[in-house]
Amino acid sequence: MNFFFYFLIIFSLLTESEVQKWDKGKVLFSQNCLPCHTGGNNIILPEKNLKKESLEANGMKNLKAITYQILNGKNGMPAFGGRLTESEIDAIALYVFEESDMDFKDIK
Repeated sequence: MNFFFYFLIIFSLLTESEVQKWDKGKVLFSQNCLPCHTGGNNIILPEKNLKKESLEANGMKNLKAITYQILNGKNGMPAFGGRLTESEIDAIALYVFEESDMDFKDIK
């Protein structure tokens, strides 16, 4: 029931094109980020996970900051700028930003 409630909230706040971008971001996140960020965690630097509180504490308070991080990498995170398109990076950033509000409850 909670899972449905979370998706209802997300999809009610996003436009149709944002929902499509979110779906694309979820797939791309699973393909590129999940090995290190299962459940929104971080296996390399646990304190720098993708949960809202941690993102805010680490200066990742908006889409621009998250996009920059994905594009350029930092510390143990590789840069995806040469691997993914701008559109793909934007989709992952939107997905991470929206999921962080729910602490990645739908990713196991």
